Amino acid sequence: MKPFFDLTGWLEAQANMPQYVNKYLSALILIALAVLAAVVTDKVIYPIVAKIIKKNRMRWDDIFLENNVFKLLSHIVPAIVVYLLAPVLLIEYQVLIKRISLTYIFVISALVIGSLLDSINEIYKSYPIAKTRPIKGLVQVVKITLYIIMGIVIVANLLGENPIIMLSSIGALTALLSLIFKDPILGFVAGIQLTGNDMLRIGDRIEMPKYDADGEVIELTMTTIKVRNFDKTIVYIPAYALVSDSFKNWRGITEAGGRRIKRSIGIDLNTVRFCTPDMIEKYRKIDLLRDYITSKEAEIEQHNSERNADTDVMVNGRRLTNLGTFRAYIENYLRSNPDIHRSLPLIVRQLPPTEHGIALEIYAFTTSIDWGEYEKIQSDIFDHIIAAAAEFDLRIYQLPSGNDLRNICLSGSNDSSKPTV
Repeated sequence: MKPFFDLTGWLEAQANMPQYVNKYLSALILIALAVLAAVVTDKVIYPIVAKIIKKNRMRWDDIFLENNVFKLLSHIVPAIVVYLLAPVLLIEYQVLIKRISLTYIFVISALVIGSLLDSINEIYKSYPIAKTRPIKGLVQVVKITLYIIMGIVIVANLLGENPIIMLSSIGALTALLSLIFKDPILGFVAGIQLTGNDMLRIGDRIEMPKYDADGEVIELTMTTIKVRNFDKTIVYIPAYALVSDSFKNWRGITEAGGRRIKRSIGIDLNTVRFCTPDMIEKYRKIDLLRDYITSKEAEIEQHNSERNADTDVMVNGRRLTNLGTFRAYIENYLRSNPDIHRSLPLIVRQLPPTEHGIALEIYAFTTSIDWGEYEKIQSDIFDHIIAAAAEFDLRIYQLPSGNDLRNICLSGSNDSSKPTV
């Protein structure tokens, strides 16, 4: 029985063929085997692997598939076939063919490792720690280093030189490389400082007027910080700028669970006065002031009796004022407001009098950190305070408007038109 393939006979036939025909035939066989390996891996093995990956419940292998890790790996197989069979089929050109195929393997290997690193970064981003310790910048540094080393190895392979010798000679190019990669180097060092000192995280709201940045950090890379402003514009800030220049980070608001209110209203000094008994009785009817009036009256009465103060004169001893009572009302109003944070500081204080009257400043924190909700709460509070000032015989100070000046002029003209006696 004859064998399916007579290797001895085939070799004898090869020996009897002309040399150029033998070379062409060997080249065609090598190409055919490489194409066959490519078809088998790309059309048979890869779809089977992809199908298995999609069926299981693990997410990490799906990420490898999406980033073409397995697809790139399948491209190495034809090059390996060429590299292994070149010494058998094309002995005269084996050195050249092996160098070219090895170069192809190095290039594909670098792309595979790059895709693998990208996949690892995506898997890492699915964990909460990625918001405080992103590794995208580190991945970029590793990829750049890998591509530089792989480029040197490829050049050394094509030239037939030792890659270690070429790597050692790169020290002479350090100054040039430092100049070319100045921004990546500065950015990498700054990135280490930003993440190591926990100065910046993804999701932080920052303000940096120098770069017109006022929004949320959405990406940290080796050289740039990507910020999405509130108007949805995107600002790219050099990483080293956040270390060399100052910026404001609003992360404390999120961690504290409240957003600060720090605003004041001006009171006309001419409306500040001592409270009369009628005014005190009026204020006593206000629910938020009932306990305050009672305790304050007892405290003042005790103070004045201990010092035998003549209360017939208004300035003798201690008395309630409409401004002080209004300040107490504002504080009690804020403490009873469910939108004001109870565990954070709450202060209502007087600021020094100025040409714009005397200001009552509110320092408090809302329970919501949402910007829109915060503005709504703050507006509601000051709407109420401004409207309530009149109940305490106080007037909110504001500069004269055009209508005020017009009324003054009309009043003056009416007075001048009256006949004098």
